[in-house]
Amino acid sequence: MEIENVIEVQNLTKIYRDFWGRKKVRALNSLSLNVKKGEIFGLLGPNGSGKTTTMKLLLGLLFPTEGEIKILGKPADDVKKNERIGYLPEESYLYRFLNAEETLDFYGRLFNIPAKLRKERADKLIKRVGVQGARKRQLKEYSKGMTRRIGLAQALINEPDLVLLDEPTSGLDPIVTRDMKDMILKLRDEGKTVVMCSHLLADVQDVCDRIAILYSGELKELGKVDELLKEQDETVLRTSKLDQNVIDQVKAVLEKNNVELINASQPTATLEELFLKTVEQSKARPGQRFVPENEQAESKESSTNGSSKK
Repeated sequence: MEIENVIEVQNLTKIYRDFWGRKKVRALNSLSLNVKKGEIFGLLGPNGSGKTTTMKLLLGLLFPTEGEIKILGKPADDVKKNERIGYLPEESYLYRFLNAEETLDFYGRLFNIPAKLRKERADKLIKRVGVQGARKRQLKEYSKGMTRRIGLAQALINEPDLVLLDEPTSGLDPIVTRDMKDMILKLRDEGKTVVMCSHLLADVQDVCDRIAILYSGELKELGKVDELLKEQDETVLRTSKLDQNVIDQVKAVLEKNNVELINASQPTATLEELFLKTVEQSKARPGQRFVPENEQAESKESSTNGSSKK
Protein backbone atom coordinates (compact mmCIF):
# COMPACT_ATOMS: atom_id res chain seq x y z
CA MET A 1 0.00 0.00 0.00
CA GLU A 2 1.46 3.37 -1.03
CA ILE A 3 2.09 5.75 1.87
CA GLU A 4 0.72 9.30 1.80
CA ASN A 5 3.19 10.81 4.28
CA VAL A 6 6.84 10.14 3.54
CA ILE A 7 7.84 11.66 6.90
CA GLU A 8 5.78 11.58 10.08
CA VAL A 9 7.12 13.34 13.18
CA GLN A 10 5.15 13.27 16.42
CA ASN A 11 6.06 15.18 19.61
CA LEU A 12 9.77 15.00 18.80
CA THR A 13 12.08 16.25 21.56
CA LYS A 14 15.87 16.17 21.60
CA ILE A 15 17.88 17.15 24.66
CA TYR A 16 21.66 17.23 24.56
CA ARG A 17 23.33 16.35 27.85
CA ASP A 18 26.78 17.01 29.26
CA PHE A 19 29.31 14.39 30.42
CA TRP A 20 27.49 14.01 33.74
CA GLY A 21 24.11 13.42 32.09
CA ARG A 22 22.74 16.84 33.01
CA LYS A 23 20.49 18.66 30.55
CA LYS A 24 22.61 21.02 28.47
CA VAL A 25 20.54 22.11 25.45
CA ARG A 26 16.95 21.40 24.42
CA ALA A 27 17.47 21.38 20.64
CA LEU A 28 13.89 20.36 19.80
CA ASN A 29 10.71 20.67 21.82
CA SER A 30 7.57 18.63 20.93
CA LEU A 31 7.98 18.97 17.16
CA SER A 32 5.11 17.52 15.11
CA LEU A 33 4.88 17.67 11.31
CA ASN A 34 4.26 15.52 8.23
CA VAL A 35 5.87 15.65 4.79
CA LYS A 36 3.65 14.41 1.98
CA LYS A 37 4.75 12.26 -0.92
CA GLY A 38 5.86 14.24 -3.97
CA GLU A 39 6.20 17.67 -2.34
CA ILE A 40 9.11 20.02 -1.73
CA PHE A 41 9.15 20.86 1.97
CA GLY A 42 11.22 23.73 3.36
CA LEU A 43 12.66 23.70 6.88
CA LEU A 44 13.54 27.24 7.96
CA GLY A 45 14.95 28.82 11.06
CA PRO A 46 17.85 30.91 12.37
CA ASN A 47 21.06 29.28 13.59
CA GLY A 48 20.37 27.10 16.62
CA SER A 49 16.70 26.59 15.80
CA GLY A 50 16.99 22.80 15.46
CA LYS A 51 17.15 22.31 11.67
CA THR A 52 20.38 20.30 11.60
CA THR A 53 19.29 18.27 14.61
CA THR A 54 16.04 17.43 12.78
CA MET A 55 17.97 16.31 9.70
CA LYS A 56 20.26 14.07 11.76
CA LEU A 57 17.27 12.57 13.58
CA LEU A 58 15.59 11.81 10.24
CA LEU A 59 18.73 10.04 9.01
CA GLY A 60 19.06 8.05 12.23
CA LEU A 61 22.38 9.69 13.11
CA LEU A 62 20.87 10.86 16.42
CA PHE A 63 18.25 9.29 18.66
CA PRO A 64 15.32 11.32 20.01
CA THR A 65 14.86 11.97 23.72
CA GLU A 66 11.10 11.70 23.25
CA GLY A 67 8.66 11.30 20.38
CA GLU A 68 8.43 9.21 17.22
CA ILE A 69 9.73 9.47 13.66
CA LYS A 70 8.61 7.43 10.68
CA ILE A 71 10.27 7.73 7.27
CA LEU A 72 8.97 5.88 4.25
CA GLY A 73 6.83 3.86 6.64
CA LYS A 74 9.80 2.75 8.77
CA PRO A 75 11.26 3.96 12.09
CA ALA A 76 14.14 6.43 11.72
CA ASP A 77 16.55 3.99 13.40
CA ASP A 78 15.92 1.37 10.71
CA VAL A 79 19.14 1.59 8.68
CA LYS A 80 17.57 -0.16 5.66
CA LYS A 81 15.41 2.89 5.00
CA ASN A 82 18.53 4.91 4.13
CA GLU A 83 18.84 2.94 0.89
CA ARG A 84 15.86 4.98 -0.36
CA ILE A 85 17.19 8.35 0.86
CA GLY A 86 19.58 10.77 -0.84
CA TYR A 87 21.42 13.32 1.32
CA LEU A 88 23.33 16.46 0.39
CA PRO A 89 24.98 17.95 3.53
CA GLU A 90 25.75 21.64 3.92
CA GLU A 91 29.42 20.92 3.29
CA SER A 92 30.07 18.36 0.55
CA TYR A 93 32.51 15.89 2.12
CA LEU A 94 33.86 14.44 -1.11
CA TYR A 95 37.25 12.89 -1.88
CA ARG A 96 39.26 15.69 -3.52
CA PHE A 97 41.57 13.40 -5.50
CA LEU A 98 38.75 11.55 -7.26
CA ASN A 99 37.13 12.86 -10.43
CA ALA A 100 33.36 13.03 -11.06
CA GLU A 101 33.11 9.55 -12.57
CA GLU A 102 35.17 7.96 -9.77
CA THR A 103 33.17 9.79 -7.10
CA LEU A 104 29.82 8.52 -8.36
CA ASP A 105 31.24 5.03 -8.87
CA PHE A 106 32.47 5.03 -5.25
CA TYR A 107 29.08 6.03 -3.84
CA GLY A 108 27.33 3.60 -6.15
CA ARG A 109 29.45 0.79 -4.69
CA LEU A 110 28.24 1.72 -1.19
CA PHE A 111 24.71 0.88 -2.35
CA ASN A 112 25.89 -2.36 -4.00
CA ILE A 113 24.75 -1.13 -7.41
CA PRO A 114 26.03 -3.43 -10.22
CA ALA A 115 28.98 -2.08 -12.21
CA LYS A 116 27.10 -1.64 -15.50
CA LEU A 117 24.21 0.18 -13.80
CA ARG A 118 26.66 2.36 -11.83
CA LYS A 119 28.30 3.49 -15.05
CA GLU A 120 24.93 4.24 -16.70
CA ARG A 121 23.66 6.22 -13.72
CA ALA A 122 26.94 8.12 -13.30
CA ASP A 123 26.94 9.16 -16.96
CA LYS A 124 23.31 10.25 -16.75
CA LEU A 125 23.81 12.24 -13.53
CA ILE A 126 27.00 13.95 -14.73
CA LYS A 127 25.07 15.28 -17.71
CA ARG A 128 22.06 16.15 -15.57
CA VAL A 129 24.00 18.33 -13.12
CA GLY A 130 26.03 19.96 -15.89
CA VAL A 131 29.63 18.88 -15.20
CA GLN A 132 30.19 16.70 -18.26
CA GLY A 133 32.99 19.02 -19.41
CA ALA A 134 34.89 18.35 -16.17
CA ARG A 135 34.08 14.70 -15.60
CA LYS A 136 37.77 13.66 -15.71
CA ARG A 137 39.06 16.50 -13.50
CA GLN A 138 39.87 15.91 -9.84
CA LEU A 139 37.36 17.48 -7.45
CA LYS A 140 40.09 19.60 -5.84
CA GLU A 141 40.02 21.66 -9.06
CA TYR A 142 36.26 22.22 -8.89
CA SER A 143 34.66 25.53 -7.99
CA LYS A 144 32.08 25.75 -5.17
CA GLY A 145 29.26 25.59 -7.71
CA MET A 146 30.68 22.54 -9.47
CA THR A 147 31.25 20.81 -6.13
CA ARG A 148 27.61 21.36 -5.16
CA ARG A 149 26.52 19.98 -8.52
CA ILE A 150 28.48 16.75 -8.13
CA GLY A 151 27.31 16.63 -4.50
CA LEU A 152 23.73 16.57 -5.71
CA ALA A 153 24.64 13.86 -8.22
CA GLN A 154 26.04 11.61 -5.45
CA ALA A 155 22.84 12.16 -3.46
CA LEU A 156 20.87 10.81 -6.43
CA ILE A 157 23.08 7.85 -7.39
CA ASN A 158 20.77 5.38 -5.60
CA GLU A 159 17.63 6.85 -7.25
CA PRO A 160 16.12 7.76 -3.85
CA ASP A 161 12.45 8.32 -3.07
CA LEU A 162 13.33 10.99 -0.48
CA VAL A 163 16.02 13.64 -0.97
CA LEU A 164 17.33 15.69 1.98
CA LEU A 165 19.15 18.89 1.02
CA ASP A 166 20.98 21.04 3.57
CA GLU A 167 21.65 24.57 2.25
CA PRO A 168 21.76 23.43 -1.41
CA THR A 169 22.30 26.94 -2.84
CA SER A 170 24.56 28.44 -0.16
CA GLY A 171 27.50 30.37 -1.62
CA LEU A 172 26.47 29.82 -5.25
CA ASP A 173 26.33 32.47 -7.96
CA PRO A 174 22.92 33.38 -9.46
CA ILE A 175 23.33 31.12 -12.51
CA VAL A 176 24.25 28.01 -10.52
CA THR A 177 21.54 28.87 -7.99
CA ARG A 178 18.93 28.95 -10.76
CA ASP A 179 20.19 25.64 -12.15
CA MET A 180 20.07 24.07 -8.68
CA LYS A 181 16.50 25.25 -8.14
CA ASP A 182 15.47 23.92 -11.55
CA MET A 183 17.00 20.53 -10.68
CA ILE A 184 15.11 20.48 -7.37
CA LEU A 185 11.83 21.24 -9.15
CA LYS A 186 12.56 18.45 -11.63
CA LEU A 187 12.96 16.00 -8.74
CA ARG A 188 9.41 16.82 -7.66
CA ASP A 189 8.17 16.38 -11.24
CA GLU A 190 9.68 12.88 -11.16
CA GLY A 191 7.62 12.05 -8.08
CA LYS A 192 10.40 12.34 -5.53
CA THR A 193 9.93 14.01 -2.14
CA VAL A 194 12.38 16.76 -1.22
CA VAL A 195 13.12 18.29 2.19
CA MET A 196 15.47 21.27 2.13
CA CYS A 197 16.97 23.55 4.77
CA SER A 198 18.05 27.00 3.68
CA HIS A 199 18.81 30.49 4.95
CA LEU A 200 18.17 31.92 1.47
CA LEU A 201 14.48 32.62 1.84
CA ALA A 202 13.93 33.71 -1.76
CA ASP A 203 15.16 30.32 -2.96
CA VAL A 204 12.79 28.51 -0.60
CA GLN A 205 9.91 30.70 -1.77
CA ASP A 206 10.71 29.83 -5.40
CA VAL A 207 10.63 26.03 -5.03
CA CYS A 208 8.86 24.89 -1.85
CA ASP A 209 5.22 23.77 -1.67
CA ARG A 210 5.05 23.94 2.13
CA ILE A 211 7.35 25.28 4.83
CA ALA A 212 7.92 24.96 8.55
CA ILE A 213 9.62 27.72 10.54
CA LEU A 214 11.52 26.66 13.66
CA TYR A 215 12.70 28.91 16.47
CA SER A 216 14.51 27.73 19.61
CA GLY A 217 13.59 24.15 18.78
CA GLU A 218 9.85 24.81 18.48
CA LEU A 219 7.55 24.84 15.46
CA LYS A 220 6.25 28.38 14.93
CA GLU A 221 4.65 28.26 11.47
CA LEU A 222 3.57 25.45 9.15
CA GLY A 223 1.64 25.55 5.89
CA LYS A 224 1.58 26.22 2.16
CA VAL A 225 3.88 29.04 1.10
CA ASP A 226 1.27 31.04 -0.84
CA GLU A 227 -1.25 30.82 2.00
CA LEU A 228 1.22 31.86 4.69
CA LEU A 229 2.34 34.87 2.66
CA LYS A 230 -1.14 36.28 2.09
CA GLU A 231 -1.83 39.56 3.83
CA GLN A 232 -5.16 38.81 5.48
CA ASP A 233 -6.21 42.41 6.15
CA GLU A 234 -5.81 43.86 2.64
CA THR A 235 -7.23 43.39 -0.84
CA VAL A 236 -5.64 44.55 -4.10
CA LEU A 237 -7.65 45.43 -7.20
CA ARG A 238 -5.73 45.29 -10.46
CA THR A 239 -7.29 46.90 -13.55
CA SER A 240 -6.41 48.17 -17.01
CA LYS A 241 -5.19 51.79 -17.24
CA LEU A 242 -7.65 54.27 -15.74
CA ASP A 243 -8.09 58.02 -16.18
CA GLN A 244 -8.33 60.21 -13.11
CA ASN A 245 -12.12 60.33 -13.13
CA VAL A 246 -12.40 56.55 -12.92
CA ILE A 247 -9.63 56.32 -10.31
CA ASP A 248 -11.76 58.56 -8.09
CA GLN A 249 -14.65 56.18 -8.33
CA VAL A 250 -15.29 53.09 -6.27
CA LYS A 251 -15.09 49.44 -7.29
CA ALA A 252 -18.86 49.21 -7.76
CA VAL A 253 -18.81 51.47 -10.82
CA LEU A 254 -15.87 49.87 -12.63
CA GLU A 255 -18.10 47.71 -14.78
CA LYS A 256 -20.30 50.69 -15.59
CA ASN A 257 -17.24 52.48 -17.00
CA ASN A 258 -16.22 49.43 -19.09
CA VAL A 259 -13.07 48.88 -17.08
CA GLU A 260 -11.65 45.38 -17.06
CA LEU A 261 -11.11 44.00 -13.56
CA ILE A 262 -7.99 41.95 -14.12
CA ASN A 263 -7.45 40.73 -10.58
CA ALA A 264 -8.90 41.03 -7.08
CA SER A 265 -6.94 39.20 -4.41
CA GLN A 266 -5.11 39.49 -1.13
CA PRO A 267 -1.56 40.80 -1.56
CA THR A 268 1.27 38.61 -0.34
CA ALA A 269 4.27 39.36 1.80
CA THR A 270 7.67 37.88 1.01
CA LEU A 271 8.91 34.76 2.74
CA GLU A 272 11.65 36.89 4.30
CA GLU A 273 9.03 39.18 5.89
CA LEU A 274 7.08 36.18 7.25
CA PHE A 275 10.28 34.62 8.60
CA LEU A 276 11.44 37.77 10.42
CA LYS A 277 7.93 38.41 11.76
CA THR A 278 7.74 34.86 13.13
CA VAL A 279 11.13 35.19 14.83
CA GLU A 280 10.21 38.54 16.41
CA GLN A 281 6.90 37.14 17.68
CA SER A 282 8.74 34.11 19.07
CA LYS A 283 11.10 36.38 21.00
CA ALA A 284 8.14 38.35 22.37
CA ARG A 285 6.16 35.23 23.34
CA PRO A 286 8.64 32.47 24.32
CA GLY A 287 7.14 29.01 24.73
CA GLN A 288 4.28 29.55 22.32
CA ARG A 289 4.36 26.98 19.52
CA PHE A 290 2.33 25.93 16.50
CA VAL A 291 -0.16 23.16 17.27
CA PRO A 292 -1.58 21.13 14.32
CA GLU A 293 -5.37 21.12 14.01
CA ASN A 294 -5.62 17.38 14.71
CA GLU A 295 -3.79 17.84 18.02
CA GLN A 296 -6.07 20.75 18.93
CA ALA A 297 -9.12 18.59 18.25
CA GLU A 298 -7.71 15.70 20.31
CA SER A 299 -6.89 18.04 23.19
CA LYS A 300 -10.38 19.56 23.08
CA GLU A 301 -11.96 16.11 22.97
CA SER A 302 -9.89 14.95 25.95
CA SER A 303 -10.92 18.03 27.94
CA THR A 304 -14.58 17.44 27.08
CA ASN A 305 -14.43 13.78 28.10
CA GLY A 306 -12.69 14.71 31.33
CA SER A 307 -15.38 17.25 32.16
CA SER A 308 -18.12 14.73 31.38
CA LYS A 309 -16.65 12.14 33.76
CA LYS A 310 -16.57 14.69 36.53
